[in-house]
Amino acid sequence: MIFPSNRVRILVATRPVDFRKGHDGLAALVQSVLRKDPFTGTVFVFRSRRADRLKLLYWDGSGLVLAYKRLEGTTFTWPAIRDGMLALNHAQFEALFAGLDWRRVKALESRPPAAAE
Repeated sequence: MIFPSNRVRILVATRPVDFRKGHDGLAALVQSVLRKDPFTGTVFVFRSRRADRLKLLYWDGSGLVLAYKRLEGTTFTWPAIRDGMLALNHAQFEALFAGLDWRRVKALESRPPAAAE
């Protein structure tokens, strides 16, 4: 999949959206409902009511990119349905996109060494 670097912000809209919406409809939803700017390079992830589909919307610097994925025979693991958004790190997003349970992905705790060897 063509995807921006690890440094992009990834936000998941927790409420299902009308999957007939395209680029402009989802960008309008980001602005009016989520109160975010869809033209910042942030990746916005949207879910369907059936939970087996997702859409990604992001601005790549020259235009809006819309990606769509449907799982066969299973559903994505989604956060609880409520108003608002949930931020995911890149590893959590990769797990979600692969159909895995993203809640089990934890960042490693890194600490500086106590002394140089």
